[in-house]
Amino acid sequence: MFSSEKPSAPALILDLLLAAHHSEGLAVGELVAASHLFDLSENSVRVSLVRLASEGKVASVGRGRYCLGPQAQDLARDVSAWREATERTRAWSGDWILVLSSSLGRSDRKALRRRERALNLLGFREWERGAFVRPHNLVQGVDEVRRRLYALGLERQASVMLASEVDESRASVMRGLWDVRPLNSSYRRLRVQLEDWLAQSPALSLDVAARESYLLGGQAIRQVVFDPLLPDPLVDVVARARFVDAVRRFDEAGHAIWHRFFESRRAAA
Repeated sequence: MFSSEKPSAPALILDLLLAAHHSEGLAVGELVAASHLFDLSENSVRVSLVRLASEGKVASVGRGRYCLGPQAQDLARDVSAWREATERTRAWSGDWILVLSSSLGRSDRKALRRRERALNLLGFREWERGAFVRPHNLVQGVDEVRRRLYALGLERQASVMLASEVDESRASVMRGLWDVRPLNSSYRRLRVQLEDWLAQSPALSLDVAARESYLLGGQAIRQVVFDPLLPDPLVDVVARARFVDAVRRFDEAGHAIWHRFFESRRAAA
């Protein structure tokens, strides 16, 4: 049911700070207490905080307290938008959003990773070499999609445009770029996992509940964050909406569990 792969110290820190109130952040001691649930050492947390601070991904908000830094804000805003995922889509008219990046090259591996991550986060798939597409079923217009892609790391030399009246042979190829069967299956499977866990979570100890809610909740949220938000008839949009609703309910329960976890550690200090 749960991933056996424990989070790295930097990933855990960023995840917990993303969930924490921005102005308050979390204390080092709270982050260390959380790390022990995943068999991470205090030293690994402190070393990771120093590195993340040097990269601008975390910032100090007082003695021994940290929040997300400026270099993590754009990605944090985009990741946090998962809660409104189903509200960001509309009925599909058959148009596509097209990104042309063939002139950018692939020798700069760091730039390539940023480019691919930005395109993947917004559900684009490569249609032809250097040409990426997605259905234009998003409430936001092409200008906003372009802005988000650039903010997430796509080079501004890339062209982002609307492709209308695509001939059926090409449109058929485009529609086949996403493997939708496992996507539809995952909506149902993960929703059942989340609902089953919520039903039995009151019987769990606080430490176990915190650890498991992080692992399962993280898996579910990643699914929503990287969901391509495809339209009907490409995917089962009803199953997706039910899944996202279950993730929202699970996330609320997880926040309450972690709040109790940190409160218990403060009380014991």
